[in-house]
Amino acid sequence: MFLRPTSLRTATRQAAAAVAVTLTTIASLAAPALAEDSVTFRVFASRGGIEPHLLADKLGYYEGTPVKLESIGYSSGGPESLMAVAGGSADVGSAATAAVLNSIAAGNDFVLAYPSNGINAEAQSHFYVLEDSDVKSVADLKGKTIAVNTLGAHLDYTVREALAQNGLKPGDVNLVTVPGPQLEQTLRAGQIDVAAIGYWQTTFDGKIHEGGGVREVFNDTDILGEIAGGFITLDRTFTQEHPEATRAFIDGAIRAADWSREHPDEAKKVFAEILEVRGEPPELAQYWRGFGLRAGAEPQPRDVTFWIERLESEGSIPAGKLDPAKLLAPVTASAAKS
Repeated sequence: MFLRPTSLRTATRQAAAAVAVTLTTIASLAAPALAEDSVTFRVFASRGGIEPHLLADKLGYYEGTPVKLESIGYSSGGPESLMAVAGGSADVGSAATAAVLNSIAAGNDFVLAYPSNGINAEAQSHFYVLEDSDVKSVADLKGKTIAVNTLGAHLDYTVREALAQNGLKPGDVNLVTVPGPQLEQTLRAGQIDVAAIGYWQTTFDGKIHEGGGVREVFNDTDILGEIAGGFITLDRTFTQEHPEATRAFIDGAIRAADWSREHPDEAKKVFAEILEVRGEPPELAQYWRGFGLRAGAEPQPRDVTFWIERLESEGSIPAGKLDPAKLLAPVTASAAKS
């Protein structure tokens, strides 16, 4: 049964209360007694970035579990990975929370496995202009061209929220897509006014900042506060068919995220090895700032309810259509009841 609140504020309060119990159980998943045979998780990589489950695999955390990761190349962004999961050509998606919620509201039966990244003082998205740009604040963005990695994902929604907070509309700016590795060159060549570098692209962020001649107009922490940037997403049927492997997949990813926070220098060395194997510059790892996740990759109700409220207010999804407490993987929900 979906919640049917009488107002947006009521919906947010009810959703927060409902999700508070189930969300916090992700961090306390215990390693199960594994009975499943090998289960393949087809996963994407992101250029210049890494997800906790990929780090977990490199660290050997899936040894002795049913989890086997199979790389299927790079995705251009979250929406592409979600479409691949929906179409059955991938098993693991990674996308901004708003993009995931929109996809679920459109009919895709996805569940949120764990937060992929967090937005905080250490890990955040930055919106850069050249030093001599006339853009001094969000209010100056009207008529400007902003480069993001893909449309309909985190940077796109952050821009929309920033504009709304400053009395502007989405149509007041021109969003274009530029792959992460080309962002710096495109900005310095004057082909765009603003380069948006995502929280998962801190490697590119460090490089552009080191080159000088740019300044930040705003970042997503300014606009959104501390919040999960997105979620690793699985198809619900997949999780129901492979509950033990799903639990092991989540548990290993959380363990890797915690290890990287506690051992940042070692984590950068491991990340450099991963980049080298991919054929990407391993020196980019020095700029990596970690996943920005809370201990135990623990999500908070606001990570989900903030975006439900925004999407309902703009009419993207009907009020009460999404129940946050039903968006988690079944193994997580069952753990809350045990």
